[in-house]
Formats: sequence, structure tokens, C-alpha cells
Amino acid sequence: MKSLRAAYFDCYSGISGDMILGALVDLGVDPGKIRKALKTLDLKGYKLKTSRVQRGLIAGTKVQVSLTKSSHHPARKYSDIKKLIADSDLSSTAKKNSLEIFKRIAQVEAAIHDTTMEKIHFHEIGAVDSIVDIVGGVVAIESLKLDKIYASPLNVGEGFVQCAHGCLPVPAPATLKLLQGIPVFSNGIKKELTTPTGAAMIGFYADKFGSLPAMKIVGDGYGAGDHIIAEMPNMLRVVLGEISAESDEELVLIETNIDDMNPEFYEGTMESLFKAGALDVYLTPIIMKKSRPANKISVLSSETDRQAMTEILLHETSSFGVRYFRIGRTVLEREMKTVNISWGSVRIKIGKFNGKVIQISPEYEDCKKIAYKEKVPVKQVYEEAHSQAIKLFGTIDTPLL
Repeated sequence: MKSLRAAYFDCYSGISGDMILGALVDLGVDPGKIRKALKTLDLKGYKLKTSRVQRGLIAGTKVQVSLTKSSHHPARKYSDIKKLIADSDLSSTAKKNSLEIFKRIAQVEAAIHDTTMEKIHFHEIGAVDSIVDIVGGVVAIESLKLDKIYASPLNVGEGFVQCAHGCLPVPAPATLKLLQGIPVFSNGIKKELTTPTGAAMIGFYADKFGSLPAMKIVGDGYGAGDHIIAEMPNMLRVVLGEISAESDEELVLIETNIDDMNPEFYEGTMESLFKAGALDVYLTPIIMKKSRPANKISVLSSETDRQAMTEILLHETSSFGVRYFRIGRTVLEREMKTVNISWGSVRIKIGKFNGKVIQISPEYEDCKKIAYKEKVPVKQVYEEAHSQAIKLFGTIDTPLL
């Protein structure tokens, strides 16, 4: 069975840039590698320090950016940060991911201050420590070579926080905007537990938010936050593990019954849903009250896309409401191959379970294209492609009955 390398960010005490760095170093990422990458930035007057600390009964790693007294650290514009990263020797992936995270922050800051991204002067986020936290965290995550990243709901804290803009409620306005679509909570701690940097990074990286997925654990790391909190250890915990490529996944099924819409409109609605990320869309004929014939439109999507799917259904159909259910789905490990047949090449979709081939399916569109061009039945093209695929990729395994 193929395994995927995955990390789970347990944000029971929130998340920040320095906590991410600390947890990843504690997990085993070489801080020397992070420092080497950061040196390619034209950023002076700081030192990146790591130390072992205690938070409650748990020991972890604290990463701290200390500034030299003689250095001047001005507020930076978004364009300054883009140039800083673009001119560095970071990998193309690290550059791309770092820029995307900063872009997310710039967008929410611009919205909050009713201006454009280019006019934003970053204070907290343009400071040296924030740049180091974000770029260093991106480099550390890249070094782990992860296939999947998961996260728990985020503890945001509550109360007020002092910053360059004055006294702000927790979560800070920028943090709140960055957290849209992400599950959050507060357990009453009067501190800022989730920062804009932490929210932007986990919002960018996490494939899914929820409970710890089924995994074989291979490591863990704890990154310490600044606050000493009596009620709990102020740590971000990152769990490294392996998950099965055939693992069950939790999705959302969204449905609505429609009995009063021109059936020609379904095609456009289905196209909009697929374009927005729907995994599947289908219609089921049903009989409603008063024996009215109708169609039930069903949309399978991820939880993060549920709101977008709902808005499309409400805007593009005659529905006055939708219902949704959380459901499980098991999928096979998939790979695409190509076979050559008498009239050309056909892509083959192969499905494996526990490492064994149990499904072989020629791509219908390839078969249809060849059939039309060569004026032969689609069935004949399909059968030859299927037969050739079985010869090349193995017999389909069937369970013993």
C-alpha cells in the first residue's frame, strides 16, 4: 500500500510564525539549513536563535529573532517584500509560497484600511522577525517533503492586543479576515493566540482542518509561544506521520430538490459547480408532494468548497434552500498510463488497492476521438485498449468470494 508523508498541526494553543518554526525545528528540521536559506535574502541586522524551553510540563523549542541595536529596520511596502524574495536564491517553490502568503496578508490589510496592496506599509508583518518567520517556515516545510498537511481548529484567544495600529480586539482584524472558512474557537484565554502570520501560513498550507487523521506516527515537535499560560502549555504541536493513499476522506454532499426550473439551465449550473471545484454533480428524478415530478441535484465537494457550491445553487437555480450532509468516501490509488493500439495511443486510468491493480479503464474521450477519426466503433477501440492495458500492467485482482 502506497503511503503519503503527512503533517498534522495541532493548534490547541493557537499558531504563530515563530511557533511554526519552533515546532518544525523540534521535529528535526536543521536550523542551519533555514539560516542558510535566509542568508540569501537582503536582510541584515538580526540573529536567529533556537533554545529548549518549558511550557507547563512540556519541553519544546523556542525560535527567536533578535535584532541588533545598531541596525535600522524600516516599515516595508508590499512591493519591497516582493523584491526582497524575488531577488533571493531561495528555491522557486519557496519563493512562490512565500510570496503567496505575503499576498494574502497584503490583501486583507488593504481591505481593512480601504486602500490598495501597493499602498500598504507593513509594520508588524513587514518587520524583520515576521519576514524571517514566514520565509523560514516555508523553507522548513519544504524540507520535510510533505504530501499532505492537516490542521486542527485554531484556538484564537480573546481580549485585546497592542500593536502598531493601537489596541485591537482579539482576533485582530487582519487575523479574522485570514481565518475566513477555517474552523476556530476560544477557550477563554485572554491572549492573542493566533497571529496574522500563523493564520496566513496555515490557511495557505492546510489541505483540511479537523481531527487527527488515521496515520502511522513517525515523529512530533513542539514550538513554544511567547506567553506563559497557567491553564495549558503554550505550544504548537506538529505530528509527522504516514497515511495510506487509499485512506477514507470526509466530504460534503449538498442537495436541493427542483420542480420549477427550465431543464436547459441545468447544464450551465453543473458547469459552474465543476469549475468551482465540485468533485461530482448529478441529477436524480424524484416525485415530490402532490405527485409533482422533479429533479434532485446532488453536489459532492470538500468542506472548504461547501459555501461556494451553496452560493452557485442558490444563484443559478430556482431553489430557495439546500441541505448538506458530511459523508465518507474511499478512493483507490490512481495513476495514468498510455498504451499504443492499432489506431493511435489511449490513456489508461489504473486503480490500485493495497498495491494491487483492481481497475483498468481506458479514457473514453481518447477512444471516441480515435473512433470518429478512423471511422470504427468506439467499443472496438475501447476493447483493444483495455486488452493491451491488461497485458502491460497486470491482471485485475478480484477478491475471493
